[in-house]
Amino acid sequence: MKAASKFLSAASAVTLSAAMVVPGALAVQFVATSAAEAAVVSRVEVSGNQRIDAETIRNYITIKPGKAFSSSDIDGAVKALFGTGLFSDVQINQVGSTLVVKVAEYQVVNQVLFQNNKKLKDNALAAAVQLKPRGTFSQATLDADVESVKAAYRRIGRDDVTVTTQVMQLGDNRVNVVFNIVEGDRTQIAAVNFVGNSAYSSRRLADIINTKRSSWLSFVLRDDVYDDDKLRADEELLRRFYYNHGYADFQVVSAVGELDSATNKYTVTITVQEGDRYTFGDVSVESSIPEVDGKSLESVIETHKGDVYNAKNVEDSIIALTEKVAGSGYAFAQVTPRGDRNFENHTISVVYTIDQGTKAYIERIEIRGNDRTRDYVIRREFDVSEGDAFNQVLIQRAKKRLENLNYFEKVDISTVPGSQPDQVVLVVDVVEKSTGEFSVGAGYSTGGDTAGPSVEGSVTERNFLGRGQFIKLSAGGGKNSRDYSLSFTEPYFLGRRIAAGFDIYKSTREYDNNYDSDTTGATIRFGLPITDSITTQLAYNISQEKYTVDDGCNPTDVDPSGTCNISTAILDGIAQSPWIKSSVSLGLVYNTIDDMKNPHEGIYANTTLEVAGLGGDAKFVKITGRGSIYQTLSEQYDLVGLISGGAGHVEGYGSDGLRIFDQFQSSDRMIRGFAYGGIGPVDPLTGDHLGGTTYFNASAEAQFPLPVIPESFGLRGAVFADAATLYGSKVTSVAQESTDMQLRASVGLGLMWASPFGPIRIDYAIPVKKEARDDVQEFNFGISTRF
Repeated sequence: MKAASKFLSAASAVTLSAAMVVPGALAVQFVATSAAEAAVVSRVEVSGNQRIDAETIRNYITIKPGKAFSSSDIDGAVKALFGTGLFSDVQINQVGSTLVVKVAEYQVVNQVLFQNNKKLKDNALAAAVQLKPRGTFSQATLDADVESVKAAYRRIGRDDVTVTTQVMQLGDNRVNVVFNIVEGDRTQIAAVNFVGNSAYSSRRLADIINTKRSSWLSFVLRDDVYDDDKLRADEELLRRFYYNHGYADFQVVSAVGELDSATNKYTVTITVQEGDRYTFGDVSVESSIPEVDGKSLESVIETHKGDVYNAKNVEDSIIALTEKVAGSGYAFAQVTPRGDRNFENHTISVVYTIDQGTKAYIERIEIRGNDRTRDYVIRREFDVSEGDAFNQVLIQRAKKRLENLNYFEKVDISTVPGSQPDQVVLVVDVVEKSTGEFSVGAGYSTGGDTAGPSVEGSVTERNFLGRGQFIKLSAGGGKNSRDYSLSFTEPYFLGRRIAAGFDIYKSTREYDNNYDSDTTGATIRFGLPITDSITTQLAYNISQEKYTVDDGCNPTDVDPSGTCNISTAILDGIAQSPWIKSSVSLGLVYNTIDDMKNPHEGIYANTTLEVAGLGGDAKFVKITGRGSIYQTLSEQYDLVGLISGGAGHVEGYGSDGLRIFDQFQSSDRMIRGFAYGGIGPVDPLTGDHLGGTTYFNASAEAQFPLPVIPESFGLRGAVFADAATLYGSKVTSVAQESTDMQLRASVGLGLMWASPFGPIRIDYAIPVKKEARDDVQEFNFGISTRF
């Protein structure tokens, strides 16, 4: 834009010119006083304006009739008018005693239209562009919006999208903006290659990152969308994996995606440098605070000499030390680890140094980006609040908690200086994502009391009304079953980190041996985290069970050899219908599994004690427990070992004793190769297995990736050996066989699939030790219940 200034006086005329660049670059001319002299005008005349009121334009400039002005005032007026973003051109001239302000307004956007878009809805694209109805139009903004639309399509895996635009003149300085979109085909990822890795196979590393090679499941999983930000996040995942497995010198040399425009496919290449594997050397704690004894704090650290170096254990040790020292009254204490590498014996000695730290307080916590999630849902994940001592360890812990909520695509926490030197402001930036789900699925199971095909539909919201509450409504059933349920959970009951919720359910079953059940119940539960790895749950349960014998069967006169072949023990249980069970249960869970979807290391153990008899008809005490240990046997071949075991016992009290329906039944979680309820005490007249009061089971398994099949399919194989026993019975109405402890065993092969519909497992097991009355079922298919 050219700016010219000319002032006429009796003595001389001076012409000044300057050049400067402005978006929309059009000539701007004005007349002003010289720097040494001042001028006065009697009025300010505005022209060229169509929508903007002339008085509004006059108010934007500081030059007023009757008041002296200079060239700097002219310059300020031009900048002020351009700064409004309303004008594409501004010209200011002095004509005699009149200051003439001539403007050219930007055109106004009437509508922003999108054509031929199917994969992205209009509202999603409208949110991506800057041009808005009733806003101003500029070509520069339009050009930027074209790139924004392309970027939106790239994020859903359509890099070959083409976008053209059309500006339709409507008169009165108004326009319609039309984006014509050719979406093109999905851009796939042909391969994800790793270079430089030797300690871990490429298949193992591919499991860790989120960028996946395209497969026939990609249309459901959508995990083959290439994105630069996603690839940067994958680099961090690889670093954490290597750092947690001893490779302290690991680096990602490069991570690039190259698009072949001919095939519309990316090839992703990640080059790494693993370095050597380290173990911990000497580990100690030093304190510069006289009142804090470093030696006495060594018991809380989680890094020990001789263990494989693990960055997470170092982080956990820092947190534990920080909390311990803060609990002793040193809120500003800072724990800093100092590592000393020994390159010869590949050890890292760690010294945790405790210093007083700089005194800083949190002035306030600002939360941005949460259009739906309420502020308090985010704030309650912090163990600090306004006025508390600033503690970086607690801030990082809060960040992890927010990420684990699964409400946000991204969480960033930064600090800016506060109003005082010892004050800081925490800025929490979040990017929300959809937390509601509607799903309809179908399945098939060969075991349990719902064997056969089934369908289920559910509506789930993990952040109900932005309050962080969980609610789920589901309905489903199969050939012989119907299920309905409603669940609700408040994760912070009464403002404390206590999860409270309820479940309401109704289920019906039709059993092959000619009787049906109808159960309606509810549970009120409270969950409390004790540590990061230990949680406990207290629940009250109440249910009503109704049993009926099918038409054609007389429950008072059943011929065991006839068509109504029902055990007398089952008939006795049916005769007590309806049966009300009122109980309380206490559960304890210990979980250190590294990845719940694809476990390689860690322990998962749970135990539950249930006491029935708080009213109702049932009176028993039942205790169950199960534990699983995962351990990587070979990093190179991604071979994982699993040892699991479980036990349970139920004991009745009172005059009624136990019903048959309160006893344990065997299942594929107890032992594979046998039918549901296929082992244990049996009625010799009908062959019905009546369940038992005590069971023990154990299993050993090796899991491995399937050769040839791409890792993106999520398929893994397994070989296993199971052993179990189910014995004891409190049913006295019939004589029974197999009530003593008798061991069963089986061996088999398994196929696991991390499908889009949930984990699915197929097992083929052959019993190698069984009893004559056992029911064998070698093939088992169903939803995997790993934990």
